[in-house]
Amino acid sequence: MTDHHGRTESADPMLISPGSARALLRDAPWRRYAVLGDSIAQGVGEASAGYRDIGWADRVAEVLTAVHPETAYLNTGRIGATSDQLLAEQLAPVLEFRPDLVHISCGGNDLFHPGGDTDRLRANLETAFSALAATGAQLCAFTVADVWETERMAPMRPMRPRMAELNAIVRDVAGRYDAVLVDFWDHPLRLRPDLMSTDLIHFTTGGHAVVATEMIRALAARISAAAGSI
Repeated sequence: MTDHHGRTESADPMLISPGSARALLRDAPWRRYAVLGDSIAQGVGEASAGYRDIGWADRVAEVLTAVHPETAYLNTGRIGATSDQLLAEQLAPVLEFRPDLVHISCGGNDLFHPGGDTDRLRANLETAFSALAATGAQLCAFTVADVWETERMAPMRPMRPRMAELNAIVRDVAGRYDAVLVDFWDHPLRLRPDLMSTDLIHFTTGGHAVVATEMIRALAARISAAAGSI
């Protein structure tokens, strides 16, 4: 089965094969992977024909578990979560889980509406990153993609400046905590006409597959860099 643009998961040029993904993470030192945040963290999105119906974080966890079966995985992400709710409801369970690899994806709901408080968002993300970094865990994050150029996304175009603000905050905070950061703002994925679900907010599962590939590549680069510094 293929999507209406002729792609399949096995022949998508933006994806790596399952075998390649496992090879990239074969030397991963992490055994407890946690993801916290909003619907992006949770992996919400409509199914794409030709792609497995699975979110990006579950895909990354799948590869980590394939190479190290003892890997434990926790995802506390939920639809609509703000950074206030992340701190109040998700941070403690994740800290209790004792992850050594943790991904934070939050902030879009804080700034979705006009008047979103960027200072409060920055402070909340700082609190979350600081608390998790203090455990010695490797932190990860990514920026949102600039999807608003396509005609289909025209109704959502007023969001673009606020999402650019979100990205600036994420880049800054992630950089200060040495997080593995994947910057999707200019990624060619953003121009795929079938990228967005009908809500025009969430990626389809075809998009999630590409996100997972880029996260796996970034984690592999960190593994290689760490090995080279020994």
